[in-house]
Amino acid sequence: MGGHTYGSCLYHFVFSTRNRTKLILPDWMGRLWDYMGGIARENGMKSLIAGGTENHCHIFMMIPPSMAPAKGIQLIKAGSSKWVNEEFRSRYKFAWQEGYGVFTNGFSQIEATTKYIRNQIEHHRKRTFEEEYKAFLKRHMIEYQEDYVFG
Repeated sequence: MGGHTYGSCLYHFVFSTRNRTKLILPDWMGRLWDYMGGIARENGMKSLIAGGTENHCHIFMMIPPSMAPAKGIQLIKAGSSKWVNEEFRSRYKFAWQEGYGVFTNGFSQIEATTKYIRNQIEHHRKRTFEEEYKAFLKRHMIEYQEDYVFG
C-alpha cells in the first residue's frame, strides 16, 4: 500500500528585470510568457497565466506540495533568462532581479488574479512597478525596509 500526497498550492510570483530595466520588448513578450508556462509544465507545475510589462513579470501557478516555491521560481527564472539570452543574443544581456515576491492565493481568487495579470499593460499606465510591488507587500502584511526592497 503506497501513500500519496495531494495538494493544490497556488502562488502568485512577481519579479522584475535586473534594475527594473525595460528589456522585455512587446514584439516577443507573449513568447516569453508562453515559454515560462512551458518550463512550468516540464517541471510538474502548472502556469495559470504569466504576464507583465517591459520591466517585470507576474506568474500565477500551481506547484506540487513536493516542490518548494523557491525551487519552482528558480526553474522559471533561470530557464526563461537562458532562453531570452539565446534567442536574442545580439541585442543585450538579459537578467531577472535576484529576488522575487511570492503570495499565496485561494481558488476563489483565480479569476481576479488572472484578470489582473492579463491587464498589466493597462494597469501600469496608472501605477509604476515599484508602487504595485509595495502595495502587494502591504496587502500581504509583509514588513520591508524601504532602502532594501528593490536592492
